[in-house]
Amino acid sequence: MHSLSQSKVFAEVKATLYLAIPLIAAQLAQAATGFVDTVMMGLLGSETLAAGGLGAIIFFTLILICTGMVSAVGAIAATAHGAGELHRISHLTVQGLWLTVALSVPVGVVMWNLSPLLLRFGQDPTAVELAQTYLRALILGFPAALGFAVLRNILSALNYTRPIMAIVASCVPLNIGGNYVLMFGKFGLPALGLAGIGWASTLSFWVTFIAAAGFLCLSRRLKPYQIFRTSYQFDASEFWGIVKIGWPIAGLFAIETGLFAVTTFMMGTLGTVTLAAHNIALQTANITFMVPVGLSLATTVRVGQAMGRKEILSARLAGYVGIAIGVSFMSLMGLFLWTNPDKIVALYLDIQNAENQPVLESAMSLLGIAAMFQIFDGMQIIAAGALRGVKDTRIPMAIGFLGYWCIGLFSGYILGLRLNFGGTGLWLGLVLGLAFSGLLLTCRFAYLLTGKTDFVE
Repeated sequence: MHSLSQSKVFAEVKATLYLAIPLIAAQLAQAATGFVDTVMMGLLGSETLAAGGLGAIIFFTLILICTGMVSAVGAIAATAHGAGELHRISHLTVQGLWLTVALSVPVGVVMWNLSPLLLRFGQDPTAVELAQTYLRALILGFPAALGFAVLRNILSALNYTRPIMAIVASCVPLNIGGNYVLMFGKFGLPALGLAGIGWASTLSFWVTFIAAAGFLCLSRRLKPYQIFRTSYQFDASEFWGIVKIGWPIAGLFAIETGLFAVTTFMMGTLGTVTLAAHNIALQTANITFMVPVGLSLATTVRVGQAMGRKEILSARLAGYVGIAIGVSFMSLMGLFLWTNPDKIVALYLDIQNAENQPVLESAMSLLGIAAMFQIFDGMQIIAAGALRGVKDTRIPMAIGFLGYWCIGLFSGYILGLRLNFGGTGLWLGLVLGLAFSGLLLTCRFAYLLTGKTDFVE
C-alpha cells in the first residue's frame, strides 16, 4: 500500500510537471518581453521611461483582472474534459471569446479616455500625454491578448501546453524587432516613439492569438473537440456560468494587485532610496513568481480533470502535489535570496559606486524578507489554483481581501509608518498577509476534499 501511494505521488508529480514546465516557460517569456519593453523605453529617455512605466502598469492591471475573469474557462473545460463531455469544449471556447468582446469594449473606452483621471491624480501632464499615446496604441491589441488567454486556458485544459510555450516564446523576438522598427521609424515607417512600443505589442498579441486559434483549428489530435466547427451563437447559460466562477477570480487578482500598488505608493513616501530598493526586491520576486504561476495553472487543470472524473482522492493529491512543488521551489529561491542579496542587487546597480550604498543596504534587507515572502506567495497562488479546479472562487476572494488588505496592508502600515521600521516594516506586512492567505487557502482546499467521496460542486 505504501509503495502504491508512493507510485501515485510520483506519477502525479510527473504529470503536473509535464503540464507546468511549458506554462512556466511561457510565463517567463512574457516577463522577459515586459523587461525588454522597459529597457527599450529607456532608450527614448527618462521622461519616456516614466510615462511608459505609468502606461504599462495601467495596462497590466486591466489585462490581469480581465484574464482572471476568463480563466474560469480553463477550470470548467478541465472538468468537462475529465468527464468526457467533449461537446462542451467548443461551446466554452466560443462563450469565452464572447466574454472577451464584452470586456474589451468598456476597457477600450477607459483606456482611450484616461488622461483626465490621471491628471486629477496629480500625474505630470507631459507623462500623461505620452502614456495616453501608448495606451491608445494598445487598445486594438487588448481583445487579442485576452482572446489568447481564453485559448491558452482551453489548450491547458486539454493537456496541450507545449504549443503555448512555442507560440509565446516565438513572439519575443517579434516584439523586440517591432519595438525597434516602430520606435525609431525604420524601413520608411514613421518614428512613433513610445506609441511604437504599444503598436509592436498589439501586433505581437494578434500574432499569438491567430497562432493559437490556428493550432486549435488545424491540429489533428484536437479534431474530436470540433473547437471552431460549432455554432457561434451566444449561449446565455454557458456564458453566465463562466462569469459566475470568473468574477471572484478577477476580484482576487484586483485585490492582490491593489495591495502591491498601495504598498509601492507608501514606499514612495519614505524616499527615493527606499522606493528604489523596493523596486529591486519586487522585480526579483516577480521573476521567480512566474514558476508558481505556471504551476497554479497546471494544478487547476489536474484538479479539474480529476473532479470531472469524480475522483476526489486524485483531485486532492493533485492539489497537494502542486502546492508541495511550488513551496519546495520557492524555498530554494528564498535560500538563494537569503545567501546572495549583494549579487542580486549587482544586477541592477553598480554596487562599487559609493552613491549606491544606501540603496544596496536597503535592498539587501528587503531581499532577506523576500526569502520568506517567496514561500507564502507561491503557496497562495497554487492553493488558489487548486480551488479553481473545484470551482471554488468566492471564498478565496474573501480570504484574499482579509489576508492582503486587512492583515497585510494594515500590519505593514503600522510596522512601516507608525513604528518607523520603514520599508522593512511594509515588507513584513506583505509576508504576514501572504502567509495568512496561503495557509488559509490550503486549509480551505483540504477542508473541501478531505473525507469526501462524492462530487464536490
